[in-house]
Amino acid sequence: MKPAFSVICFTVLSGTGYGLVVWLALNALLQPDLALARLGYPLAFVMISAGLLSSTLHLKSPARARFALSQWRTSWLSREGIAALATYLPLLVVFWGLFIEGRHWHVAAVLAAVGSMLTVFCTGMIYQTIRAVRAWATPMTSVVYLLAALTGGGAFCVALQTIVGTPVPMPVSLVIALALVGLMATKHLWWRNLAAPSASTVATATGLGQPGDVSLFERPHVTENWLTEEMGFRVARNHAARLRRISQGLLAVPLAALLVSLILGVTDVPIPAALATGLFLLGAFLERWLFFAEARHTVGLYYGANHA
Repeated sequence: MKPAFSVICFTVLSGTGYGLVVWLALNALLQPDLALARLGYPLAFVMISAGLLSSTLHLKSPARARFALSQWRTSWLSREGIAALATYLPLLVVFWGLFIEGRHWHVAAVLAAVGSMLTVFCTGMIYQTIRAVRAWATPMTSVVYLLAALTGGGAFCVALQTIVGTPVPMPVSLVIALALVGLMATKHLWWRNLAAPSASTVATATGLGQPGDVSLFERPHVTENWLTEEMGFRVARNHAARLRRISQGLLAVPLAALLVSLILGVTDVPIPAALATGLFLLGAFLERWLFFAEARHTVGLYYGANHA
């Protein structure tokens, strides 16, 4: 599949912003800190909004994006949009409490966190329910989206806490570490599923498997079209393997080093924390680019692909 930069920005930025909302709510319950909340929630709001706005750039007519909300009974895309808009309501209440009343609204913070995770889950389900892309049609897709959001939000939350000079509660550090380990493990399982032999072949796609071996005699047309450009994108296996290792390293090493330093009591590290967060975000963009680039649509079987 051809990676769309607007969709990559949407899923990474908004997912990280939603994950940050979750950790801010957890911190407010365990160790309330107005300085952290007043810095973290606006950042999360900007990331979420920037991601949602970038998603409209992928539409042919962005002005009609509002119509995507009408099919909520059957479409995960509509459910995602509704959940995203609904999450803004408790977020606004949180903002009112922080900047007008000078206190935490814990109920609103928890509702915003629940709405955030629900939105990310809907995003993952959009791709999980596309059966024509075998790599996506697995429950691991939604799990990856949820863990990536929690891990990215955790990285930003830890960095913000080092900036404002507040200690990171041990339960929060441990849960962020568990989310990182879960993300690494799930991505490896996801890639193993991608490499597994596919049941979809030219024979099954055409229904001509009974007479014997089926092979493509000639392409449907001699020029490129939308299907070959969008669905026929491929990344070389060697390049993909190298990019996987780079993305895993950028995701795991900086955040792990930051968590270890915090567990050891080294908290005055704002510059290394900001650098670790930047590297993590770069790894998140690379991981999400691979999510699209390595996916194979079954329509490719009609254009010369051996398997989907």
